[in-house]
Amino acid sequence: MSKQTLVITSAIAPLMAEARAASEQVSQRLYGQTVEMLELRSPWHRVRGMDGYEGWLHLGFARALSAKEQRTRYALNRVSLGCTVRDRDAGVMVLPLGCIIADDAHVEHGLAIAQLDLPEKFPRSADAVAQSAVDFFRSTSYEWGGVTPWGADCSGLVQTCLGLHGIPLPRDARQQALEGLDAGRDMKQALAGDLLFFSDRSNTVINHVAIALGGQRLVHLALGRGGYRVESLDSVDDPYVKALTERFQFVRRVI
Repeated sequence: MSKQTLVITSAIAPLMAEARAASEQVSQRLYGQTVEMLELRSPWHRVRGMDGYEGWLHLGFARALSAKEQRTRYALNRVSLGCTVRDRDAGVMVLPLGCIIADDAHVEHGLAIAQLDLPEKFPRSADAVAQSAVDFFRSTSYEWGGVTPWGADCSGLVQTCLGLHGIPLPRDARQQALEGLDAGRDMKQALAGDLLFFSDRSNTVINHVAIALGGQRLVHLALGRGGYRVESLDSVDDPYVKALTERFQFVRRVI
């Protein structure tokens, strides 16, 4: 028997570590995105997203999606770049970056783009990836498990930005650290678009990631900064930059 497909019906749906509201948010799924239901423990579903990440989703955030509806209402797979839409089911909704908009929904304000047009607006270019991180996530607050400019963590920023440019990555920093090619252990020599990995653990397990901007700069979402920050690695008098440098592990090149 094939697994049931669900579609997210709220702007942001929290993906939880356990089937309870007080559990830890481990990631998010966004309006119009689909997930595969793996297990039902009413009112919770254990689900898997397109990135392979699993978690528990409350039924209040999703509904069943038939194959016919998926073909007829989501042929264009329009992606929100931050917009307000009028949907036949949900009415008027404000959507963050990354939501999937049904073909029959009307975009009232903001921008959305058909998935087929993404490569033209978001080319598979290292410089373009770095610029998207700066442009879309400026002023974003840190939120564990978040993936949008409304609130995100370090790997959420990386996964969302690279995904816009046609480069799928897994969800967590430690998983992302296995992607791409080894680009050395000198972060000051990293090129724009490279991924920089850090650890503050004794076993050096990766628990932070940033995107290099070139010129000894990086952009990231950091708990120690409260969220979005562009760092200059030559800011030797900044205690945070000093600590960040000490935690650095290696560079990976994914573009």
